[in-house]
Amino acid sequence: MASNPKTPPSEYANLTPSVPLAGSPDDAMQRLRIGLGGLLGIVILLGLASLIFERANQIEAAAVPEAASTVEPSEPAPKSDPLADSGIVPDLPSEPTGGASQQSAIMPEQGNDLPAQ
Repeated sequence: MASNPKTPPSEYANLTPSVPLAGSPDDAMQRLRIGLGGLLGIVILLGLASLIFERANQIEAAAVPEAASTVEPSEPAPKSDPLADSGIVPDLPSEPTGGASQQSAIMPEQGNDLPAQ
């Protein structure tokens, strides 16, 4: 259906119903309720977080810092080697033996690079 080009634009204004920009009063009240509910939720969450941090600080202040042991160990605990205990690797001595030592580097400037004859 083609529109009549001679129809003035003022007649189109009468064809559409006028709706206020804010909507109906019921819509405005609904938006107000949702906004206030959101603000109330944020206030409750902030209060809850504040309560949790306050309790954590009280517990931390009441705790004994670095409590000392009342019983001293009589001897140091032996070092455990689970692979040697299970038999996968041989048992290694606790202290290294002095058998292997590193040789000094060969210095060509000093003439040590020639084999001994």
